[in-house]
Amino acid sequence: MVRVTDGRLVDTFVELADTLTDDFDVINFLHLLAARSIELLPVDAAGLLLVDANGKLQLVASSNEQVRLLELFQLQRDEGPCLDACRLRRVVTVADLSRDAETWPPFATIALEQGFRAVHAFPMSLRSEVIGALNLFVASPGELPPEGVRVARGMVDVATIGLLHARAMQRHEVLVEQLETALSSRVVIEQAKGFIANGLGLAMDDAFALLRGFARSHSRKLSLVAADVVNRSETVRLLFDSPPAS
Repeated sequence: MVRVTDGRLVDTFVELADTLTDDFDVINFLHLLAARSIELLPVDAAGLLLVDANGKLQLVASSNEQVRLLELFQLQRDEGPCLDACRLRRVVTVADLSRDAETWPPFATIALEQGFRAVHAFPMSLRSEVIGALNLFVASPGELPPEGVRVARGMVDVATIGLLHARAMQRHEVLVEQLETALSSRVVIEQAKGFIANGLGLAMDDAFALLRGFARSHSRKLSLVAADVVNRSETVRLLFDSPPAS
């Protein structure tokens, strides 16, 4: 069952459709998609893979450290639900990884070790073009309910159309550059998470929540705040001296 009221659902679609602002930030946009997926759907975690300029899938957003490792594992082995969803251009779902793991046995083993029993991968595609995939992980076995599938499809479709429309409205090279920047920003963000986790004695997930909260409270792009953390800039001293609540 979908977890929120129709009003919250409408608000989310409005947020996802708002891609044409001057300060549109791809990486924040995709983190929003992952976060809203968990809020709106009966799932426990989410990850996003995006196609880079060379046609290769890259990890862009993940809701927690377990998912980040699972997505990287898929990419390293070149197999898994997200990759199949992109290749087949259709939803790929396994309702119980402990019973139906024949397609990707290594992935299923790792997913179960991380506490996930079911996975649902939605391609970000329009006609023949695929730009990425959304992976949804669930701690208990079972199919997504029909209304959950509709909501997930709707969010993915709106996000895909928004990104492709932004590319059409701008020069193609501009969006490609933005996507490449988003992908490279992941490295800096991971480094910043490590700095914060080590400096404040936090888990990686809590460090990321703190980083995102600081960026939001100061109306700054996540990637820029992460770079300041890595560079030990004075602009983020408050993050370590008096960390805000995430």
